[in-house]
Order: sequence, then C-alpha cells, then structure tokens
Amino acid sequence: MNTKAEQPKGANAADIGKLVLAVLVLAAGIFAYSWFSNDAGIPQSVRMIGVLIALAAALAIGAFTGPGRRVRHFLGESQFEMRKVVWPTRDETLKTTGIIMVVVVILSLLLGLIDLILKSVVLDWLLKLGT
Repeated sequence: MNTKAEQPKGANAADIGKLVLAVLVLAAGIFAYSWFSNDAGIPQSVRMIGVLIALAAALAIGAFTGPGRRVRHFLGESQFEMRKVVWPTRDETLKTTGIIMVVVVILSLLLGLIDLILKSVVLDWLLKLGT
C-alpha cells in the first residue's frame, strides 16, 4: 500500500498560522519599502535589501508548514530525477537544430506556395466568373 496516497490534504491550525505569519512578514517588507520612500533619505538599494530579507524570512517560515515540506520534498525528488537525465551532446544539439531549421524553411515555402495558389484561384478565377 502506498503511504503517499493516504497523506491528509488539509492544513492544520499551526500550518495556517505559519502561512498567515509568512504573508504578514512579506506584506510588512513591501509596506516598509513604500513607507520609507526616497523622501526619508533611505536609498532604494537598502529598501530593496529589506524586501529581500522579508521575502527570505517569509519563505523560511512557509518552509516549515505542511505544504512547505511537500514543496521541499518535490524539489528534492526533482533534483534527483534531473541527475538521471541523459542530456544531448553539443554535436547532437547542433544537428537537431539544423534539421529543425531546414524543416521550418521548407514548410514556410510550402505554405507560401499554397497561399499563392489559393490567392490566384480566388482572385483570378472565382471572382472573374462573377463579373
């Protein structure tokens, strides 16, 4: 039996409280950025660092909730799977790119030819029959 399928989906009160706290910390950082505008004499770079610190704190608080643990687990599994991927070599990538470019050019010429034929059929033959 798969234990992952039986995990509860709902968040408990502690998780909700932590998520609310994370949102409040982020909102406080954004509010402080706008409150201490350039009129207060604080440079924009310092205000931006404050927002980044608030963002990091909010992410850290959110990481210790149930959804945060699931996201961390997902990212860990994603990194593990990325190590399994066999990436193409430079030569394979260049050859594949070249083939795709040739196919795109051929298809665009073919579609242009079809458009030219249909235009001549409609404008020259069908419209002249009506006059």
